[in-house]
Amino acid sequence: MNRLTVSREALLKGLGSVAGIVERRQTLPVLANVLMEPLDEELALTSSDMEIQIRLHTRFGEATSTGLKATTVNARKLIDILRAAPAADATLEWESGKFTVRCGKSRFSLQTLPAEDFPLVREASDYGEQPLRMTQGQLKRMLGLVHFAMAQHDIRYYLNGLLLVADANQLTLVATDGHRLAMVAAQVEGEGVRREVILPRKTVMELMRLLDDGEAPIELRFASNQARLGFGSMELVSKLVEGKFPDYQRVVPKGHKHHLVLGRQDLLSALQRVAILTSEKFKGVRLSLEGASLRMSSTNAEQEEALEELDVDYAGPNIEIGFNVAYLIDVLSNLPGNQVRLDLQDGNSSVLVTMPDDASFKYVVMPMRI
Repeated sequence: MNRLTVSREALLKGLGSVAGIVERRQTLPVLANVLMEPLDEELALTSSDMEIQIRLHTRFGEATSTGLKATTVNARKLIDILRAAPAADATLEWESGKFTVRCGKSRFSLQTLPAEDFPLVREASDYGEQPLRMTQGQLKRMLGLVHFAMAQHDIRYYLNGLLLVADANQLTLVATDGHRLAMVAAQVEGEGVRREVILPRKTVMELMRLLDDGEAPIELRFASNQARLGFGSMELVSKLVEGKFPDYQRVVPKGHKHHLVLGRQDLLSALQRVAILTSEKFKGVRLSLEGASLRMSSTNAEQEEALEELDVDYAGPNIEIGFNVAYLIDVLSNLPGNQVRLDLQDGNSSVLVTMPDDASFKYVVMPMRI
């Protein structure tokens, strides 16, 4: 009999960290399970969806017997049981295909599948010698500034992910869906070898969930078809998206002659109000710059109309341009700071959105006809 006494809260926290990639419906039943491996005084929890693997090493309690064997048990059911359990500690027992959870006077019995059947990701052999190093908070901030521009279910599969470009001591993240592009760069500790990889969308979203906002370090290693990220007691291994990402440098406009700086929240609130009367499929808004005024308007098939106006500091020519309002709301909702800068050329050119006090971020939106 394999028996382990653990802190219910600690085990629940650990399972919550690794179970984010576990899908409820699986073609391979064992992928709905979490692999539990007692290792000396630690317990290793591993989840996988064949594309991403997350492993967490942590101390949860004391084993009441030595030589414990690994097993797999349904991740979602175990989490639900521990959430509802009344006691501070839980006793786990498993043998002969059965897994028992005891909390106080509560007892739950689950089915297990052999640990040997769990499909661990095979580590790539061509990882670089030196990892990239940065803080978790730094990477989480960068992901937050660009993730919303990734495509979803695009036939151009390489757009359904995030480009990471490591060059010397700089890391650049780029996301685009073909209509808008977001990019951000930061200085990191690196090996100096240029690498370009595309992380899958699911990996990006999982990292945003797992990373903390502090100064704890994270190490990133890239191979030709795999990425490995280590932070804290956790390791995430992900397959990479194959394909050639668009030349993002060509998309970023250079030399736009006209610009204005305005309050981010004021612009966001005005656009959110104007968006109320846009069509469900046609999210177009018209922006009109004239003198010291920025007017935003929208109409729909019922001939309804919304109009907003902001006072701005602008001395350029009159410009009228249309956008998908969702693309503007996305960037304004995810940017920190109180101000935003818009660089424009004319009514047919893209607009460049930046932060006045941070040159590392750029967001490009293509115009639309209204």
